[in-house]
Amino acid sequence: MKLTGKSVLITGGAGFIGSHLVDRVLQENPSNLVVVDNFYLGREENLEDAVKANPGLKVFRLDAADLAAMRDLVEAEKVDVVFNLAVIPLPTSLKYPAWTVTTNVNIALTFCELARWGAIGTLIHSSSSEAYGSAQYVPMDEGHPLHPRTPYAASKSAGDQLVQSYWRTFSMDVSIVRPFNNFGPRQNPGTFAGIIPIVVQRVLHKQPIEIHGDGEQTRDYIFVRDTANAFVHVYEEAATRGKVLNIATGQEITMNQLVARLLEVMGVPDYPVIHSQQRPGDVRRHCGDIRLAHELIGFEPPVISEADLRETVDYYLKRFS
Repeated sequence: MKLTGKSVLITGGAGFIGSHLVDRVLQENPSNLVVVDNFYLGREENLEDAVKANPGLKVFRLDAADLAAMRDLVEAEKVDVVFNLAVIPLPTSLKYPAWTVTTNVNIALTFCELARWGAIGTLIHSSSSEAYGSAQYVPMDEGHPLHPRTPYAASKSAGDQLVQSYWRTFSMDVSIVRPFNNFGPRQNPGTFAGIIPIVVQRVLHKQPIEIHGDGEQTRDYIFVRDTANAFVHVYEEAATRGKVLNIATGQEITMNQLVARLLEVMGVPDYPVIHSQQRPGDVRRHCGDIRLAHELIGFEPPVISEADLRETVDYYLKRFS
């Protein structure tokens, strides 16, 4: 099962992970590649290189939760494969929980319906490690209980349950990818920025680094291009159908440790760091079990490397300078 010669749709394709997936899918020489993004977080500049190298790339500003619009699009473009990465992010759910949940659930439902109707051939749906909540044991395998701590996490958990229920009921060709925390170039640097762009901006502006809580909360960080590669391999392997696969490194790092490494990379190891109140719904510990992904798709991602951190920091230094 290869993407060569297929018509492929990537929702959320102008976003952080989505734009890297666009780059990766283009390497497979699909017959047609379509991007859908509402540009709530996605940015046109994330696709600039892809568009220059592939003038046939089609980008549509549409709502992936709009079933009628998506049906018209997949039928017009004769879409074979959908990588569904469209999402309203976690921080938005703390301010607009109803909109976040409704939209995220409807995105999953839209593509479940399209698959049920036979309007698309294969659905690769993106979940989130946030669906697990804080670790009850580590490493967290795919059987770990789902105890979402935020409306966002609940919406991702609900979407996963929808996808699996459609697979069981209608025998559709679907797989679920559950990424843990991603880092790399193109992560949103604005209101909902991740920790790395925040650290770079604060150092450039000579502001102290703020860590919410005591900083001993852990995350399992994976480089974004490794995640994009995993999405493609999940599509290629029929044994993943109907399953959820963690995409992580199996290694956890505290926020204090990550910030210290970033400051080392930036050459300011003694830069001031302050601790503030813990954020609502913040999980305490995350560390993914990736044995299933290793078994099914040969997944063996490297842990956070200095080269990947340097590339990421340099990207934001250039962007913010």
